[in-house]
Amino acid sequence: MKVSNKLLIILLFTALVVVTVNAKTITLSKEVLQDKIKGGWAGQVIGCSFGGPTEFKYRSTFIQDYQPLEWNENVMKYFYENVPGLYDDVYMDLTFVDVFDKKGIDAPADEFAKAFANAEYLLWHANIAARYNILRGIMPPKSGHWHYNPHAEDIDFQIEADFAGLMSPGMINTSAEICDKIGHIMNYGDGWYGGVYVAAMYALAFTSNDLNYIINEALKVIPKESKYYQCMSDVIKWHKQYPDDWKMTWFKTQQKWGQDIGCPDGVFTTFNIDANINSAWILLGLLYGDGDYTKTLSISTRGGDDSDCNPASAGGILGTMLGYSNIPAFWKQGIDKVEDMDFKYTTMSLNDTYTMSFNQALEVIKKNGGQVGDKDVTITFQEPKAVKLEVGFEGHYPAKRAQLGKKFNDEATFEFEGIGFATTGSVRKTGDDDYIFDVEMYIDGKLVETSKMPSKYIIRKDPLFWQYQLSNAKHTVKIKILNPSDKAQIEIGDIITYTDKPLTPKY
Repeated sequence: MKVSNKLLIILLFTALVVVTVNAKTITLSKEVLQDKIKGGWAGQVIGCSFGGPTEFKYRSTFIQDYQPLEWNENVMKYFYENVPGLYDDVYMDLTFVDVFDKKGIDAPADEFAKAFANAEYLLWHANIAARYNILRGIMPPKSGHWHYNPHAEDIDFQIEADFAGLMSPGMINTSAEICDKIGHIMNYGDGWYGGVYVAAMYALAFTSNDLNYIINEALKVIPKESKYYQCMSDVIKWHKQYPDDWKMTWFKTQQKWGQDIGCPDGVFTTFNIDANINSAWILLGLLYGDGDYTKTLSISTRGGDDSDCNPASAGGILGTMLGYSNIPAFWKQGIDKVEDMDFKYTTMSLNDTYTMSFNQALEVIKKNGGQVGDKDVTITFQEPKAVKLEVGFEGHYPAKRAQLGKKFNDEATFEFEGIGFATTGSVRKTGDDDYIFDVEMYIDGKLVETSKMPSKYIIRKDPLFWQYQLSNAKHTVKIKILNPSDKAQIEIGDIITYTDKPLTPKY
């Protein structure tokens, strides 16, 4: 008798998971619980490593079928040793796991914020903006709000929310509560929802082998009024319409949802690190992969854009559903070479994380009315409840992207028309020593911000300048350096301006 791989997995899963008849509790053996937690972490690292070579090389386009995607036993070890920044989605996760371990599962948001702000690892986008805010005393939730963080709807919390679902097995609302505390350190609105949704899928992956159930039930924690919910709903709808053609769903999603409005690097460009579109590529892999690990990782990677983080999330969710023991051997090849290696900038390895995350899950189960026995755990089932509605960049519509190309170490002035703006750029040292500028920003002659701008990359201000919610008029911006020096200079690249109504194309 022939049994398909997919059916075999289903049979194995069914044999391992016991769900009570009244469906108010879910019972798992500790062995299965640990195997699933291990599968989630390992799956994330596998997916991140697999997609690493293509990260943002395919912007707003997918990777063609004829483009080979390589995998072998040396891939993970190579990235661990040579490109450790690839694992920003993992070492950010581990920061939070470590704080829970040291401060307890009720640790306040400020503890997590300070831990990652003072860490020595590299950060980008919403994370680096939040780090800058926290080091200047702007604490969560302000540190992630779009008024203080123009990257608020970027992918950042989405790629590092795995821990919240893995420590909340079967407890979908609990995972959302954890996300509320930590996700607002760096994100807001759709950027925050990306993490809430990913964590919810992880949480439900402990309870079911039905991906459609996991995907649809998890979406219930997202407000229906949000763009994020609407984008995910569209992907689910188009999968039903085109069940054998992931590229058609990709095209329709890109056409409707491929416009970034917040990230200064992405507005009016092909670069898109927006949570909505990258979450869509996670779903693309899960839906069209249909439980097959190879298809899932391949499709979520071939979706393009942040093509290491998206298969990391998809691979972690599927790895949780299957359990470590059921991840195909082909994909686990080489993981034994890195499981005892600390992630760079940390003192934690995968093997450490497996244990710490398991222990935290046991604590969360007990705290939320479940029971932990010698061999089994009983989890209290939670009906999903939608989190609060948040709308980022409300009333702001991108109007224009213009190149400024200003370099200065004293003062600079530029004009724009609209209700807000953000710039790209950096502070660059001219010699060996880092320098910190003290800078004032004036709009229409009024001082609106005084800030410190370091040339040191890991604590940089990104973006350099922005202001929203102005009157719809012509404005003059003046940047004045209070401590001019030839040790560094400010370089402003582009200015992105906003208007209060969507623009109608002229041609």
